[in-house]
Amino acid sequence: QVQLVESGGGLVQAGESLRLSCAASGRTFGSYIMGWFRQAPGKEREFVARISRSGISTYYADSVKGRFTISRDNAKNTGYLQMNSLKPADTAVYYCATLLGLPSINPGDYAYWGQGTQVTVSS
Repeated sequence: QVQLVESGGGLVQAGESLRLSCAASGRTFGSYIMGWFRQAPGKEREFVARISRSGISTYYADSVKGRFTISRDNAKNTGYLQMNSLKPADTAVYYCATLLGLPSINPGDYAYWGQGTQVTVSS
């Protein structure tokens, strides 16, 4: 089992940056693909980005490509989401999650989830 704790959310103005962290404990973090998802009020949870077990391969939703960067440090059991040029449309609760199987953007394929961290971007 893996326990995940997100941090780093907050209130920022449009155009500013935030860096989210996802601290993992339990089984070996490096055994899992890691993903970031977000959920805005009244909307379904949506895929943001994912990173391979080694950290070499990444994949992004079109809405964040070029602005967000996912990374991980397996030695520290921590994943990150650097968010630049934030927009009001990025406002949501952000979740990190882990996946043992094949790469996926489907939230249902991810077994372990953090509690989420709120990101609010004002215009």
